[in-house]
Amino acid sequence: MKRFLLISTLLLSTISLKAQSAKALLDEVSEKVKSYENIVIDFKYTISNATANLEQETRGDVTLQGEKYVLNLMGTTQLYDGKKLHIIVPEDEEISISTPTADEGLTPSKMLTFYKKGYTASMDIVQNVNGRKIQYVKLIPEQKSSEITSILLGIDSETKHIYKQILKQSNGTEIYVTVNQFKTNQPLSNTLFIFDEAKYSDYYINRLD
Repeated sequence: MKRFLLISTLLLSTISLKAQSAKALLDEVSEKVKSYENIVIDFKYTISNATANLEQETRGDVTLQGEKYVLNLMGTTQLYDGKKLHIIVPEDEEISISTPTADEGLTPSKMLTFYKKGYTASMDIVQNVNGRKIQYVKLIPEQKSSEITSILLGIDSETKHIYKQILKQSNGTEIYVTVNQFKTNQPLSNTLFIFDEAKYSDYYINRLD
């Protein structure tokens, strides 16, 4: 009985240490990102669902500065100026403008802070990618009703930059985001995060609030 209790205690201690080290690594990554004036990322986006016979791969890019961001993905642009989110769809000549709520989801500006609430973190596998040591951290939602079942964040152990994100959903969908280029402190236009309605005079603008 004493041996069983000792083993149980050791296992619980190991799990606790792994959780602490995972959170410490994520905190380090978050602080590193906050130190940059801006970040420009070029990435590969893959979405798959074997049951639905879905396999789609595309490229995208995102520019972040504080809470503001411009995301270009799958022919759509998302521009967040710190207050309003503008979703611009050239194919439909339509723009939706809304005020994001606090629980809007995994937006680019929340990418490295969302884990602080609602997730448990633990260290996962380590991979060697072209000589780079990629440490994965596994995040599990505390709410079982969440459509997200798990998130894996692959972190470059040397630069402390995110290399890969793997998001798994309860419906079997898996979303992979792989970073191709990660640039920091780039010269950006002063108007990059400003929505200019005059440029879209032919578009239908749907103001949601």
